[in-house]
Amino acid sequence: MKRLVVLMALPMLIAISAVYAQDPLMARADKREIRKEKHAEKKSLRALKGKDVSYESTLHFVRDFGNIPDVTWQRTAYFDQASFIDKDGKPTTAFYDDQANLVGTTTPAKFSDLPPAAQRNIEKHYNNYGDAAVIFFDDNEFNQTNMIIYGEEFEDEDNYFVELRDNQNKPIVLRVTPEGEVTYFAEIRR
Repeated sequence: MKRLVVLMALPMLIAISAVYAQDPLMARADKREIRKEKHAEKKSLRALKGKDVSYESTLHFVRDFGNIPDVTWQRTAYFDQASFIDKDGKPTTAFYDDQANLVGTTTPAKFSDLPPAAQRNIEKHYNNYGDAAVIFFDDNEFNQTNMIIYGEEFEDEDNYFVELRDNQNKPIVLRVTPEGEVTYFAEIRR
């Protein structure tokens, strides 16, 4: 009888040990594959050629925002930028990549627009948060091109950026996610 029980349990023990004894080389290969997939999704920035704003960017702007009067265009190293007043009356800047596709927009925001958890975190660690300048970056989820703000490249996702001074009175930028996570982003160099 004992033999029968042992024989019946043997296949289950083998299956369990196979699950827990995963080959470390396979685990590393899986991690490499995941990293490759993420890298393939991420589109690296390419410098724009020439000094003039691309005609395609201006066409895509009209497609994305409509026929807005008083748009000011500027070409930077990586983006064609369109500055305008949006339908809600907010000053907005739209960023177009080397393929003339919208990367995202920035608009001014207020400290009170930040998630409550982020406001509490900043109030706790910084003294001069009351007059902090806040910018909201709204990512175009259909474009995987990274964005550059304050001279720093970051993966495109919606974020608030808060300009304030640290404890040594240096101007810095904090990045705040819509979920309220606060992280150091960059030092402002003027």
